[in-house]
Amino acid sequence: MSVISRFAPSPTGHLQLGNIRTALIAYLFTRSKGGKFILRIDDTDLERSKDEYTESIKADLSWLGVTWDDYRHQKGREAIYDAARDTLIAAGRLYPCYETEDELALKRKSALGRGLPPIYDRAALKLTDEQNSAYVADGRKPHYRFLLEHKPIIWQDMVRGKVEFHGKDMSDPVLIREDGTALYHLGSVVDDIEYKITHIVRGEDHVSNTACHVQMFEALGATPPTFAHLPLVFDADGKKLSKRLGSLSIATLRDEEGVEPMTVASFQARLGTADPIEPIADMDALIKQFDFSRFGRSNPRFLDEELFRLNAKILHHMSYAEAKPRLDAMGLGDLDEVFWNIARANISRFKDIKQWWQVAKGPVTPVIEDAEFTAQALKLLPAGPWDSTTWNTWVNALKESTGRNGKLLFMPLRQALTGMSHGPELPNLLPLIGPEQTKERLQGKAA
Repeated sequence: MSVISRFAPSPTGHLQLGNIRTALIAYLFTRSKGGKFILRIDDTDLERSKDEYTESIKADLSWLGVTWDDYRHQKGREAIYDAARDTLIAAGRLYPCYETEDELALKRKSALGRGLPPIYDRAALKLTDEQNSAYVADGRKPHYRFLLEHKPIIWQDMVRGKVEFHGKDMSDPVLIREDGTALYHLGSVVDDIEYKITHIVRGEDHVSNTACHVQMFEALGATPPTFAHLPLVFDADGKKLSKRLGSLSIATLRDEEGVEPMTVASFQARLGTADPIEPIADMDALIKQFDFSRFGRSNPRFLDEELFRLNAKILHHMSYAEAKPRLDAMGLGDLDEVFWNIARANISRFKDIKQWWQVAKGPVTPVIEDAEFTAQALKLLPAGPWDSTTWNTWVNALKESTGRNGKLLFMPLRQALTGMSHGPELPNLLPLIGPEQTKERLQGKAA
């Protein structure tokens, strides 16, 4: 069977690490099977869906390297959902209900107060024609619920193994709003049938939805797809990552934090598996390695420090050929391969390279607060050629000569060489500055 899967976000906010993980894993699985991957925008919620979020979703996926073979919207497919509604009504699987939100809330509260699960009592099925007519005459508009069959609902999940629900333990889900528009459940199942989706990857918070969907697929004459429910990603405090809270959006990670796309991909592909989180060269390598059997059932934790450590490793392995177009775009066309290979091991974000280049190549206006000390430093400056050991050789000689150590020793040197009180690590920076510029800066000359 040819694999066809989809990522179906609602354009009600920006993608963040939690839902981009679902997209990535669905993509990796599909590509590993040589299948077709569909991006479907589930935008039936006209009030909350925004075009700007749709464009943001597409931009974030493209940046990550997730490509799609087909692109669809739910908006504009109302007639198709209406037809499915009519089919279910004719089959006796969709029925009108007239309870208000307040009445339903009271029922739930009453059930909980009696120690019962807050399952809808199907009171609407017991209404007489006269009672239904009275509601209509009163101006009430019905919402429609799907009539679940009271029988076992079982499927073999690619992550969770055997999953079993029973229809009698679940509330009949609402499929049609009072205004006649289809809710997520109906639109999703109808589209999955039409686009011949064979595999659905989603978060474990959709497991109970899936149980309802299984019966909906069957009621509409279709075989349910194969499902994979991924454990939810929690933050360091054990809270679910939420796009509504704007936590860790891809746009923020990319534009503000300087995280690389392969950092996110490598991190997310291994998160929740027994495999070590390590830098992966490209998306093709992740596709070849992908295997659902590696994912566990526990909720993985996202830790900022892990992501940023991985980002640094990704950059430390980046070749000059990969970096060159981005260096040119930053106005660093003169930055050569020798400089890149030395400096890359000391950056955690790509843009950090600019600071290294500026400090190393100048011009830098030295800050000299103790001319006697910097004169002594100039006198003890090691002869070239310089390498990674030069800094320690130099400062050890200065320490012995002046009796200084700690901040009193290092800060005057940093201020003289960089014009700043903070910045790149000097042991790695010194060989890049070179002997001639170092001498000039120690003499207080801008260089």
